[in-house]
Amino acid sequence: MRVAMYYRNDDVRIEDVPKPEIKPGEFLFKVRASGICGSDVLEWYRIKSAPRVLGHEAVGDIVEVGEGCPYEVGQRVFVSHHVPCEECIYCKSGSETACETLHTTNFDPGGFSEYVRVPKLNVEKGVYVLPDEMTYEQASLIEPLACVVRGQRIAGVGSIGGEEPQQTVLVLGSGIAGALHIKLAKSKGAKVIATDINEWRLEKAKESGADFVINALEDVPAKVKEVNGGRLADRVILCTGATPAVKQALTSVDRGGSVQFFAVPMPGVDVNVPANDFWRNEVSVTTSYGAAPRDLKEAMELIGEGAIQVDDMITHVLPLERAQEGFSLVAGAGDSLKVILKP
Repeated sequence: MRVAMYYRNDDVRIEDVPKPEIKPGEFLFKVRASGICGSDVLEWYRIKSAPRVLGHEAVGDIVEVGEGCPYEVGQRVFVSHHVPCEECIYCKSGSETACETLHTTNFDPGGFSEYVRVPKLNVEKGVYVLPDEMTYEQASLIEPLACVVRGQRIAGVGSIGGEEPQQTVLVLGSGIAGALHIKLAKSKGAKVIATDINEWRLEKAKESGADFVINALEDVPAKVKEVNGGRLADRVILCTGATPAVKQALTSVDRGGSVQFFAVPMPGVDVNVPANDFWRNEVSVTTSYGAAPRDLKEAMELIGEGAIQVDDMITHVLPLERAQEGFSLVAGAGDSLKVILKP
């Protein structure tokens, strides 16, 4: 079968490898769509395990089932590449993505291939049958939206209610993660401000529902105050690891607010947190990694019910043979949001 083998961002090769053989309790699915995630082009993160087949936003059709597998040939599914054990202290305390099992599970090989073998544990804990009306392309957004769902729950987006003031959410970085954060925060009634250095992406942020957009080359904290009645943001969500954006995040949060590292700088980059000011003003710093089953289920429902529209975010759909082009588009962070490969 054909795969897109990752060596580095500018070296993604179409190669032939044996089709995986399934065991009891497993199934094989034919990949119909698999999105390229921003984490797929974090070269410092990915090159350590290269060469490898990436792709964790894969959806497709079950074509073979092993003995004892509870699913059937022909079912359309999204499969989670990482699954938690649901038994450890982390899972039981709601920190499923800190689970050791989650960090050691995966499917074989990756989503940028014609076929994927789903191990028994993933079959048991990470398979979601798609609604008939959901397209493969829409379904490939389940995992990225689930990560956003989890991030906003941890950050407390939408927690202000009743007679209290409307919450202001600042999203730094308007790529696909930023656009999803904008849409989800707007669905919760928040006022949303978005930033980016790319004017095309700022336009996309507006289309996604941002009330105000700011070019990140400007004085972001000052601009936030200008459009937010003299106040900084209640919730700041960092969707880029760029050092200037990190500094902007830490200086754009209002008293009693929070800053979330949804994206992080590369290893070795120190972040200076104004701990004394944050202590005095009760500002919290949170992080969010990946998605758990409850997040994936909620994301699938949001897309399936039309509560979060994703079709307008899909800017490129390419055959597997053009995987290098797709990686270049995502790594370049230019005029693209979601790039999908279709083996």
